[in-house]
Amino acid sequence: MTIEQIRSLFPHLDTDQVYFNHAAIGPWSKPVLDRIAEYSTQRSGGMVENFPFFLQKNASARTKLAKLLGAETSRLAWIDNVSNGLNILANGIDWQTGDRIILNDIEFPSNVYPFLNLQRLGVEIDMVKSRNGVVDVGDIENAITPKTKLVSISLVQFLSGYRADIDAIGSLCKEKGIIFCVDAIQATGVVEIDVAKSQIDFLCGGTQKWLMSSQGLSYIYLTEELQSRITQKNVGWASVNDAWNLLDYNLSLKSTAERFQNGTINVLGVCLFDASLDLFLGFGMNNVENRILKNTEHFIYQLVEIGIEPILKNVDTKNRAGIVSFKHERSNEIFEFLQGKRIYGAVRQGMIRFSPHFYNTKEEIDLVIKELSGYLK
Repeated sequence: MTIEQIRSLFPHLDTDQVYFNHAAIGPWSKPVLDRIAEYSTQRSGGMVENFPFFLQKNASARTKLAKLLGAETSRLAWIDNVSNGLNILANGIDWQTGDRIILNDIEFPSNVYPFLNLQRLGVEIDMVKSRNGVVDVGDIENAITPKTKLVSISLVQFLSGYRADIDAIGSLCKEKGIIFCVDAIQATGVVEIDVAKSQIDFLCGGTQKWLMSSQGLSYIYLTEELQSRITQKNVGWASVNDAWNLLDYNLSLKSTAERFQNGTINVLGVCLFDASLDLFLGFGMNNVENRILKNTEHFIYQLVEIGIEPILKNVDTKNRAGIVSFKHERSNEIFEFLQGKRIYGAVRQGMIRFSPHFYNTKEEIDLVIKELSGYLK
């Protein structure tokens, strides 16, 4: 698929707006809208009990997601949100008093609170301090102690856009026998991911942002080895091997990660996600990442040209992804002005945050720069 073909699939591009807020929520494409119409027709009378349709799209979506992550489908499970996904890990490990977890001070709260909640069990949290939006591998290594049991980090930080060196962190964790957990909600659909290459034990992400699907559907990946160490605190009828033998009551949990899907999941969300994933596989994740990085580089360069200092101005390309942020004392005013021009970004913690996707163009970036420059003058 060409970029022109991809752009033709997004109705919002015909509404005279520039949408650079994919780090918050992504727009729906025509394939997603078509899938909604198809599903709605079925559920409103065409095929009300459309479970076979779901089974087909579920298998398809799992296969496509596995390709994006470099994972096996048996190691994936659907959940409702990232917080609950990380709670599966946090509450499933056999923690001992004095065990330690390494986090950092610019994580989105979903990747903090499930682990802070373990302090009631005597678990200690070591919070690595970031440096101008950067979480350095060396600082993580220096924070490791003989009691460190888990390191959790976002592959791409939601505020600064910093892309962690997860290959280096994964190698470090493997060497020292530490569980390595990655929050990928700002990374899947942005950069190429290989869970095996990066030696990730547990990964969690959502479908509503860069993956441009629906809210209320997320996913987890975990290794078979880590699953064997997790005590599953919540189970349901769909967690067991012979789930449709309804009166058997045999609590024999599935060997796959699907054991964590305790009951009815977001069926519509899975069907929509299956349609959205075709955009990434059709264009190719390598091409997606390359376009996003070029857009990011162009955005940063143009901001510098008009006197604005992006957070990641002096960071290598390998540590960038799709988010471009900068601090400004008038950030709220800038945000309101740009919205009035139908240019959509976000304000987070006093920063302006832009997050253009692979289908966005340099011309759209230049338009934002032009309006921003004029306003600041």
